[in-house]
Amino acid sequence: MKGRISRDTPLAEITLRRYEKPSQLEERDLVRKLCLSVGLLQPGDSRDVVVDILLVLLGHRNKKLLDCPEIEKLVIESRKKYKLPVLGVAPSNIRRQLKRLRDLFLVEKTANSYRINENAQLSEIFEEKILRYYLDSIVSRVKEYFEKVK
Repeated sequence: MKGRISRDTPLAEITLRRYEKPSQLEERDLVRKLCLSVGLLQPGDSRDVVVDILLVLLGHRNKKLLDCPEIEKLVIESRKKYKLPVLGVAPSNIRRQLKRLRDLFLVEKTANSYRINENAQLSEIFEEKILRYYLDSIVSRVKEYFEKVK
């Protein structure tokens, strides 16, 4: 009889990368580096529509909430503005990327519309949600495994 291999599905995970200090980068390049820094993008990844989604939501902070069709339209405009191929803008991919941004507490959903979490500054969200809550819980659990293994 074959034994089962259990799936080790993490309860939470985060990728953090350290890059050079932000300097004279344009807005899209800064957001791209941020996405790389927190694992929303992989180094060398050309499929970077998540950058445009985050840019669109940042540009509409303190304005009306945006639904998926509006985000899709604005993302297409953003990609054209930066002379990028209009790839990855299918509604299903936009929703998937929004879910990834929600999982990282950067974006919140209210009645099928989206906005930056509490219209807060990203630095505040990072401090309150990612560092104090998310990262602390991951680090404490890893610490428990280190203590348990003898």
